[in-house]
Order: sequence, then structure tokens, then C-alpha cells
Amino acid sequence: MRVDNRLADGVPMRPLACDRCAAQVLVRKSSRQQTSVQWNSGAMALCAEREGAGPAFEGCGSLRDTIREATLRGTIELADSGAAAPGGSGRRLT
Repeated sequence: MRVDNRLADGVPMRPLACDRCAAQVLVRKSSRQQTSVQWNSGAMALCAEREGAGPAFEGCGSLRDTIREATLRGTIELADSGAAAPGGSGRRLT
């Protein structure tokens, strides 16, 4: 069995609500390029962009914008870059 050390850097997933539809997901930014989003059934039901997309849904632009803004504000920590985010051991996008 292989040990899962993806969260060993101390930056956990954080709840975040989309600015457009208030769908709340869990988010983690490992780097500027890599974002993990964990959807639940409530968020899937609320997402304005997901509605009607069916199995072809490839992501929500509004949520992506919300995550970017939260990262810039330091609400969502960036694990491998720049200055430390307030209240955490991770990093924030600068």
C-alpha cells in the first residue's frame, strides 16, 4: 500500500461558496496551475452553470473566478508559492 502524502504540506481543503450561485464546495490550491475541487450533491444542485450541462460538464467558470479571487485575497492558501497566507502555513498567490 502506498502512503498518501498529498496533504503533508499542511494546507487542507477549505469550504468556499461560489459568488454567483452560493454553491459551497471544498477547495485546495496545490500550485498556481493545480486546483482540487470537491463537489457535494447540494453544490451540484445549486450550480447555475452545471444545470443542464449533463455529463459534458467540464467545470464552472463562475466558481473558477471565485477561487481565483479567494486565492488573491488569501482566503484559499496556495501550497507552493510566495508569501505565507494569513492564519496558515501555506502560501498565497501574489
